Amino acid sequence: MLEVTNLRKVYPTGDEALKGITTTVDGNEIVSMIGPSGAGKSTFIRCINRLTEPTEGEVTLDGQELTRLSKTDLRKVRRDIGMVFQEYNLVERLSVMENVLSGRLGYVSNWAAFRRNFPQEDVERAFEILETVGLGGMENKRADELSGGQRQRVGIARAVIQEPKILLADEPTSSLDPDTSHAVMDLLTDIAETENIPVLINIHEVPLAVEYADRILGLHNGELVFDGKTTALDDHAKDVIYRGAVPETATQVGATTRSETRATDSTTATATPSTPHRAATGED
Repeated sequence: MLEVTNLRKVYPTGDEALKGITTTVDGNEIVSMIGPSGAGKSTFIRCINRLTEPTEGEVTLDGQELTRLSKTDLRKVRRDIGMVFQEYNLVERLSVMENVLSGRLGYVSNWAAFRRNFPQEDVERAFEILETVGLGGMENKRADELSGGQRQRVGIARAVIQEPKILLADEPTSSLDPDTSHAVMDLLTDIAETENIPVLINIHEVPLAVEYADRILGLHNGELVFDGKTTALDDHAKDVIYRGAVPETATQVGATTRSETRATDSTTATATPSTPHRAATGED
């Protein structure tokens, strides 16, 4: 379980990007984080694994508090946090296989990492994952020979081979066409299911967020103003998130895991398919 408590980020300029956010992410739920540009979504994602250092608050993953770890201990814990980047963050001159195997760098010695000498079981696992993400047979291609969608799949494969406890995705569809965006979201949903890990996605496209997520986190001006099921994201909730409207009622609700959603859906007349999640989409 990821637990975030009173997370704040204040930049040297005095700008307060995050204003005491508290939430949890658990099970194998898909959580989409939405909000206007500048709301603090990317900062929140990056504070979790300390790519951006938080100013205050706690981030705990399966009981391990992360914000006070030394650099050495943080390097070890980052093996448990998979990260999918908006701009892919690949080494362009390296092959697909080499980029995927870089997800195992935290598990090998510095000398082995320098020589790119990985255990055979890691190589075999990389082949399996490349098949899973639809890149079978492309292991020897250079990263700079790939399309945007293929590069994002390499980034996802690199994160999965870490065997993380949680997968973070920072705007994974922002540079992709609609069809490829759906394919990437399908893939992230499948990974949550098959690897039994939660996925937290910072995403701009509200219809995609609603279609695939179990739960929505809404940020506005550095504050968490909505935390609830996708079905609760009505027009007024969107006004609260995107325009700073005053909530009619409390918008923060208890988190609901995928298994709980399934149990509820099976006993109601308005049940919706569980995987992939295709709830009724809304307009931004």
